[in-house]
Amino acid sequence: MTSKTVPHLVWHPAAVTKHDRQRLYGHKSCVLWFTGLSGAGKSTLANAVEQQLHERGLHSYVLDGDNIRQGLNRGLGFTPEDRKENIRRIAEVAKLFVDAGVITLTAFISPYREDRELARGLLEPGEFVEIYVRCPLEECERRDPKGLYKKARSGEIGEFTGITSPYEEPAAPELVIESGAMSVEESVRLILAYLTQRGVIPEQD
Repeated sequence: MTSKTVPHLVWHPAAVTKHDRQRLYGHKSCVLWFTGLSGAGKSTLANAVEQQLHERGLHSYVLDGDNIRQGLNRGLGFTPEDRKENIRRIAEVAKLFVDAGVITLTAFISPYREDRELARGLLEPGEFVEIYVRCPLEECERRDPKGLYKKARSGEIGEFTGITSPYEEPAAPELVIESGAMSVEESVRLILAYLTQRGVIPEQD
């Protein structure tokens, strides 16, 4: 699916800007883009990070791949073309959330580098934080929380990332989380420390 610019449309500037909202909330906004194989722990980690942000009184929201496919992206399959459209749509939604001053956490396999770079290109420098949740395929299959690997191996599911469809590892992610070796708590601390160091969130009192 290709996107086209509709003629005669003019961007309408907002009276309240992203920076106005960030000043009101007391923190910057950005996208934490969790990418990795199914079963690597993306959703678990994204939700654990958001819980900590929420407890600190910071504005955040998780956009989860499975949840988005039940609404906004319902009807999209898992062909390369549909995967690209899936990520294009969520990238645009994430951009809107950042404009709203929200720390946005996206948990999507997003297997193609080109699509992740498209998402990065929609945002200002420093607003896109690619977090590679790296976990060996064997460990992801051992976990198999949704039983998807078993179905993919039996041929019940086609176009499955890591089995019958490729996953392109990030070339230069901002963070790499070794989810096969690190605990969720350790991983959350690493991410929060990064956000603090980059000035996205204030230091905890």
